[in-house]
Amino acid sequence: MSTYQWLLLFHVVGAFLLLSGSVVAGLLHLAAVLRERPSEIRLLLSLVRPVVPLVGIGSLLTLGLGLWLVHEVGYGYGDAWIVAALVLWAVAGALGSAGGRPLGEAARLAARLEAEGDEPSAELRRAITDARVLFLNYASLAAVVAIVVLMVWKPGA
Repeated sequence: MSTYQWLLLFHVVGAFLLLSGSVVAGLLHLAAVLRERPSEIRLLLSLVRPVVPLVGIGSLLTLGLGLWLVHEVGYGYGDAWIVAALVLWAVAGALGSAGGRPLGEAARLAARLEAEGDEPSAELRRAITDARVLFLNYASLAAVVAIVVLMVWKPGA
């Protein structure tokens, strides 16, 4: 296999990790929103934790190998679709990080409430349905999807 083929293979693996991890995290958050008991919410939010490193690894692979591919193939680093993908990559990471922190706090609250009797809580409900957190997480997912669209379509290339 050529250098290009190896780079493309691992770039696509990274994209798969990034996209699938983002989707799984979003679905687990959605499933938690649909639950009432703190034990169920804690379980669902705790399942996001092992997904986060996969998203991180995918993010680093897509960036590093993507930049290497730009050089290898001869695209310009200033091409609009590449610049847009880089901006979206940064935006997705920032939004996902900002949206994930409050969910970690919600998971800790759910664990405490579970230990105190596992009764539904208005405070926990507000924490997992917070409009800002939902916006941050789903906007991050939308940015990742937009990156994939740009990588497949390559407008102007």
